Amino acid sequence: MTQPIGIFDSGYGGLTIMREIVNALPQYDYVYLGDNARTPYGTRSFETVYQYTLQCVRHLFEQGCQLVVLACNTASAKALRNIQQLDLPTLAPGPNGPSRRVLGVIRPTTEVIGRYSQTGQVGILATRGTVLSESYVVEIEKFFPGMGVFQEACPMWVPLVENDEFDKPGADYFVQQHIDRLLAQSPNIDTLLLACTHYPLLLPKIRQYTPNHVTILSQGEIVARSLADYLNRHPDLAARCSRSGERTFLTTDSAADFSRQATIFWGDTVTARQVVL
Repeated sequence: MTQPIGIFDSGYGGLTIMREIVNALPQYDYVYLGDNARTPYGTRSFETVYQYTLQCVRHLFEQGCQLVVLACNTASAKALRNIQQLDLPTLAPGPNGPSRRVLGVIRPTTEVIGRYSQTGQVGILATRGTVLSESYVVEIEKFFPGMGVFQEACPMWVPLVENDEFDKPGADYFVQQHIDRLLAQSPNIDTLLLACTHYPLLLPKIRQYTPNHVTILSQGEIVARSLADYLNRHPDLAARCSRSGERTFLTTDSAADFSRQATIFWGDTVTARQVVL
């Protein structure tokens, strides 16, 4: 039985994270699970997101995954801590703590975001659920005390991407509207974080409406570097992850629909399989 690295998202967006992880660590086996039948997570309660995410983590563990990355900002904000503290000790008991790991995408980003800012003021573009969780505000304060963090929820951006409208003229209004709102909160914001895995597909339009002096960060490369470092620091865990370059794609909704839509995010043909949790 293979022991892949699991990548989880509520839908398709996590494929942008997985793509960067695979580029950085192509030797490992990966299994992606999109909970498309219950997406979006951004508007759901903390308890619901936690329960859904836990079900998906359990399924990935059943597939042999030794390590699962929650490539979803909402799941990372609303479910990761509970899963790590409450569930892993019983789901994957070990002599020196849990034998398997679940990681998120918020901490790797917040650990480094301050290095990109000269003014000490950064902006977060995210879903409403991520913004309301205050996770980025709290985590950035831990690593860069006193840094100014300004947030803007962009509820239309995910539908624009998932309906293949992200590069159409109709997207311009919604992209410009939210960037202008965020930058209006402070004239000194010099770094923007795209804190949703769908947003990299809007990057050309985001750049178009963002001043040239402002740095724009996507999470994929940052998370990939962080995972590579994590595996280097945990060689026992890395050794348990199989390495034959296999890629498996699972969805809780229509496999045909997933395979068709996923190519937008993955950049190549995808053949998915439907699973029941």
